[in-house]
Amino acid sequence: GDPPGDPLPVQSRPFASYGSALHITLPQPPRAGQLLTLHIDYEAGEGPGVCWLTPEQTAGKQKPYMYTQGQAVLNRSFFPCFDTPSVKCTYSAVVKVPEGFTAVMSATSWEKEKDNTFIFKMSQPIPSYLIALAVGDIVSADVGPRSRVWAEPCLIEAAKKEYDGVIEEFLAVGEKLFGPYVWGRYGQRAWFPGAGASELVLTEPPAPPGRYDILFMPPSFPFGGMENPCLTFLTPCVLAGDRSLADVIIHEISHSWFGNLVTNATWGEFWLNEGFTMYAQRRISTEVYGLPYTCLEAATGRALLRQHMDNTGEDHPLNKLRVVIEPGPVFPFFVGVNPEDTYNETPYEKGFCFVSYLAHLVGDQSKFDGFLQAYVNRFKFQSITADDALGFFLEYFPELKEKGVDTIPGFEFDRWLNTPGWPPYLPDLSPGEQLMKPAEELAELWAADGLNVEAIEAVDIAAWRTYQLVYFLDQVLQKSPLPEGNVERLSKMYPKISKAQNAELRLRWCQIILKNNLEAEYSKVKDFLHSQGKQKYTLPLYRAMWAGPEAARALAMETFSATAPQLHINVQNYVKKILGLEVTE
Repeated sequence: GDPPGDPLPVQSRPFASYGSALHITLPQPPRAGQLLTLHIDYEAGEGPGVCWLTPEQTAGKQKPYMYTQGQAVLNRSFFPCFDTPSVKCTYSAVVKVPEGFTAVMSATSWEKEKDNTFIFKMSQPIPSYLIALAVGDIVSADVGPRSRVWAEPCLIEAAKKEYDGVIEEFLAVGEKLFGPYVWGRYGQRAWFPGAGASELVLTEPPAPPGRYDILFMPPSFPFGGMENPCLTFLTPCVLAGDRSLADVIIHEISHSWFGNLVTNATWGEFWLNEGFTMYAQRRISTEVYGLPYTCLEAATGRALLRQHMDNTGEDHPLNKLRVVIEPGPVFPFFVGVNPEDTYNETPYEKGFCFVSYLAHLVGDQSKFDGFLQAYVNRFKFQSITADDALGFFLEYFPELKEKGVDTIPGFEFDRWLNTPGWPPYLPDLSPGEQLMKPAEELAELWAADGLNVEAIEAVDIAAWRTYQLVYFLDQVLQKSPLPEGNVERLSKMYPKISKAQNAELRLRWCQIILKNNLEAEYSKVKDFLHSQGKQKYTLPLYRAMWAGPEAARALAMETFSATAPQLHINVQNYVKKILGLEVTE
């Protein structure tokens, strides 16, 4: 999944509501290596892993929709499984859906039979959390030799325009850096309904190996993305109209090697999935967009880690890379802690710092890239622990093992894993300064008492890419409230910002409106919250409204009562907590 962005309160929910264990006794004890076939009849659909959307919660507003979300431990409420990332298996499924609906799954082959029945097979072993299903009014369009986008009919044109040719470029760079993309080598028959096509087209297998498709979810999808193999689930918020958020997909593509192919054996070492993926994402981004831009994006990530650690306190037990997921001082209430409740920035950004530190020890980028390829090759289709990963690192670089790099005082591997707090090593992000400096200087100008209009007009932001604008707005937000009248002037001067369709810019502009009590633009906050339900955008805005004056609180109540039905149940509950309302169990 994508980084949480907005730190969530640590809450503990017992696992009881997720169903109960299934115990099976056999007539006689099985022999080692013996194959058993179990037939289990079950009914599911009530649990938290299966999301049922009403037509109001979709983009088209005409037909209902359903999807599953397995990570971390929700698929136990979707089908009987060994719901741990330490077990990998292949799967197949036969899915019958009503006329007018299409089913898609995270599978390597798919066929459509009569009676609107779909047959899926995943021929490569995956952990249970990556098995995913979606059913709705969904069509598809090709965007590359091994990629197509799937979406509701009203979104398909936008999706095709935004991603045509883009995905293949990212995949090709990933393969160059980390080795072959292995997911979804298609069988002989594949079906794909074209947008608006009434009949099914049988296609020959695509030329490059594998399949990487994207399903654009309804606007109420609470996450940025979920890396289900062969079929990433993605928020429609990345459809900015100008390809400016296409790099969000680089994170999910990077999971094709780190997370999906080499997987953390326990959720307590989630950094093995996410720290390596953040590193891989930034390697691809450096190749595609250059080092300065990537350093700027990484600086934004580091700021989120800082904010998270300030909110929780650095020495909070969740701020370790190796989290103990069992009852103890953090979760004293019951047996079995829900890994969902340990989700935060640390495995992503502190994990990224640790992987960067390993690269720093090697001291040569191409050698470290070679190590990453060897690492993927050594552990592909397996689930591993941090000890496996670090053991392999030292074995691959015997000269570093010889020097005892795992026990350098202050940077011990053990300290990285088991001591909470700020990373002992931070990668150098100074190449990003050429983009950050102008943004910082411009924010300074806008925060001044008497505006120096001449100096402001001398800065041309037309060529700034998304993260440079985001960085600028974060600086403006930190300096808010600005002197009287400055925000209005800023709004008029930069329609590129104040009228943006880009979700990352809209979030920050809405935060600036609220921090400066700019009631004239409250409608923008309302419109943005009506347009999507992503947790990372929704919760900070409700927090900001609730912390504001009476008018802002009224806006929060009014907006929530209008949009609650279109939000994911978890997000509804988080907002209710912020607004002090009764929470639905």
